[in-house]
Amino acid sequence: MNGVQVRSAERALSVGTWLIVGGAMLYSILTVTPLMAAHTPKAWAWTAPILPLVVDAAVVIVVRLDSVLARLGGHGGRWPIALRWMTGAMTLALNIADSALKGDLVGVSVHSVAPLLLIVTAETGLAYRRAITRAVTALEDKKQAERERREQLARERADAVRRERQEEREHAAALAREQREHEAQLAREQAEREERHRREEREQAAAREREEREAREQREREREQAERERERREREATERRERERQERIERERRERQQREERAARERDALLAAGPATEKLPEDQARATVQAAFAAELPVRTAAELTGWSVGWVSTRYQELRDAPRPVNGTALAGRP
Repeated sequence: MNGVQVRSAERALSVGTWLIVGGAMLYSILTVTPLMAAHTPKAWAWTAPILPLVVDAAVVIVVRLDSVLARLGGHGGRWPIALRWMTGAMTLALNIADSALKGDLVGVSVHSVAPLLLIVTAETGLAYRRAITRAVTALEDKKQAERERREQLARERADAVRRERQEEREHAAALAREQREHEAQLAREQAEREERHRREEREQAAAREREEREAREQREREREQAERERERREREATERRERERQERIERERRERQQREERAARERDALLAAGPATEKLPEDQARATVQAAFAAELPVRTAAELTGWSVGWVSTRYQELRDAPRPVNGTALAGRP
């Protein structure tokens, strides 16, 4: 029997067992529910299916766990046996109770079929699974023994081949050792001749290297001297450019300061005129507004200085805000 046949048998056993369990559970619920409803207060009649459902759930647990333990080759002890027979007895008693109370022997016989079938199926299924497990274990042990026997034979053959090859290698090694000793003798003689030749060549190469090293050192000294001279000239040029840049910056700073002072004087002159008694010409008014904007005066004050309306001055202020700022200090009076 191979693994496929074993799995097929287990599948058939499992399917058949669960079909019987399912049918017996359904039949038991339908049979026991009227009995429980007749012996339960009317207000609690809805609880009638609970008891048969609980008993059958215990049957399912027993069947399921027994199948798992049987597949693993384990044994649950006495309590699973007690639970299995107790649930079977309870199922049988509940199913035949109604007929027994009525004295209906035919009903007792008919209603005992499903519980008895369930009990016997549970026990038989457990026995089948244990038998299948023992058979599978024996088959695996046999296969393991066969594999070990084949491996032992393979190891013995490999050891024999290894011994033969070892003897061949030892013989070949002895021949090779003699050959190597002879070749080593010839090689030593050749090496001594080559060593003398190489020593002469090294001495000549060392002399050439000394001459080349002295020439390189001379060239290196000349290059370093030229590099120092070039660095000195570059440093002097850099210092000269830095001095010229500082002088240019200082000159631009003085010119910018002079422009700012001149613009400040012109702005102060425009703002010192006081409130205008009449409208100033537009160009003069624009210059005054620009000076007031630079001095951060309020719009109303600028309007008083120019004699123009607050709206007109506010528009000029907005134009000055939107205009790009001058690069070389404060702008002089004029049109923005």
